[in-house]
Amino acid sequence: MYRKLFSVFFIVLLVVIGCSKGNASIEEGPIKVGIRSSELRTWEYLEERAKEEGLDIELVHFSSTYDPNEALLDGEIDVNAFQHVAFLDTFNEKTASDIVPIGTTIIAPLGIYSSKYESIEEIPEGSQIAIPNDSSNWGRALLLLQEAGLITVKDDFDGLGGEDKVKDNPKKLELIPMDSFNTPRAMEDTGVSVIGNGIAVEAGLTLKDALLHESETAKPYINIIAAKSEHKENEKLKQIVALYQTDETKKFIEETYDGNYIPTFITLEELSTYKETYSRK
Repeated sequence: MYRKLFSVFFIVLLVVIGCSKGNASIEEGPIKVGIRSSELRTWEYLEERAKEEGLDIELVHFSSTYDPNEALLDGEIDVNAFQHVAFLDTFNEKTASDIVPIGTTIIAPLGIYSSKYESIEEIPEGSQIAIPNDSSNWGRALLLLQEAGLITVKDDFDGLGGEDKVKDNPKKLELIPMDSFNTPRAMEDTGVSVIGNGIAVEAGLTLKDALLHESETAKPYINIIAAKSEHKENEKLKQIVALYQTDETKKFIEETYDGNYIPTFITLEELSTYKETYSRK
């Protein structure tokens, strides 16, 4: 009898502790911000700026092997800043989650890079092209290849990638999906890679090296600060967004990343219309 009561008490205690850990951190402790290395310098800068305003930020670094969205759902962090809005929407749809953007940050333009060719026109028939394999960036790569005149996507294209999304491929190009972090290294074998800008910067590439890159109007690919929906009105999180979207932070990003990241501060209402930009060009 006592053993059963103790077991029930222990289980309840674990649940209470777990709930407290996931819900109390925003109000009682430092704001834990999940990031990846591509924007580390920006967030280290913001960490210092936040101290000046009496706000305590703790940066939590994630490698490519662990999704910061999962960490957010598990209560390990309070917000994350590593993804664009189309990527987040795909994650929410696949996992039935309710993570929401609470502010916009930058665009890190996707580019077509080559170790062999100096222009799009030089890419020969039958070439291999490495592309990101997650569905949102795969779709993003297809749109960029279409803009380059290399392929045409299907008429009902929904912005997501897949082998069945290409309508015309006149040069019979071989598109090779792979983990985004491997696309720079793969360029040595394929000759051509579609690389996300944050990953390109880490690999020592700049937008100036790209044969072609997205423009700053690529609304689906605006990066965001994201939180659980129940925390979207939290004043501390709003303070972090406001701190990011200052002229001082904008200047820091432009100077630190030499124009490779484009600060893009738009309203959440405007951001919500991004799916309209999936229409074919």
